[in-house]
Amino acid sequence: MIEVKGLHKSFGSHEVLKGIELKVEKGEVVVIIGPSGSGKSTFLRCLNHLEKHDKGLIYFEGKPVGLDYDEKKKKYHELPKKEIVKIRKRMGMVFQNFNLFPHKTVMENIIEGPVIALGENKEQVILEGRKLLEKIELTDKENSYPHSLSGGQQQRVAIARALAMKPDMMLFDEPTSALDPELVGGVLTVMKNLVKEGMTMIVVTHEMGFAKEVADRVLFMDEGKILEEGSPEDLFKNPKEERTKEFLKSILEV
Repeated sequence: MIEVKGLHKSFGSHEVLKGIELKVEKGEVVVIIGPSGSGKSTFLRCLNHLEKHDKGLIYFEGKPVGLDYDEKKKKYHELPKKEIVKIRKRMGMVFQNFNLFPHKTVMENIIEGPVIALGENKEQVILEGRKLLEKIELTDKENSYPHSLSGGQQQRVAIARALAMKPDMMLFDEPTSALDPELVGGVLTVMKNLVKEGMTMIVVTHEMGFAKEVADRVLFMDEGKILEEGSPEDLFKNPKEERTKEFLKSILEV
């Protein structure tokens, strides 16, 4: 579903991504772990071109994302905005800080994308929105505003909002890191249910228990590179790289 070839990204003179290579199959759940500042979030944002990469190619279901390479001219060029938006609609994204519209109700947040971006029938989208609220166990919050919800509830609404666009895959950027510990479980339950439904997912997280339970593959990133990858069993029990061992030791001892 996604193929990444030689992805590079710099901010000024600071190189954040240093030649990332990755393939993700349909229905696969890939979890990315690693220390802060290792490039995990930047990588995720490059996948749907929220962040423009400098070099390398990203393919989503065989089509280039954001940049393409002109063999004749030997240079990269940005794809038309229409193409970028078309692919972005098919990748749901959930951010660390929810990013809900504060002046809109829960239901208004959920239906905004399908009605405005996709031009779908509002009444039909509301019916689908209610099913999503059932799925995230917030049926009583349809007319509430984000400020009246807990962080965990806001994040579940953010997931429902992304799902309302009927994406082919979901990207999660540390979805629980802004939450109080007791609110994390509700968000992870919603994500685990998506896994059971066969959703293709790439998740950046510090929740090692979640990674062990649901990931098909775990990638360890450090200093802009994927240093190691494997099944949760292999990576957590028998990491090969010294840096992975160090990181896991520090995380699992906390």
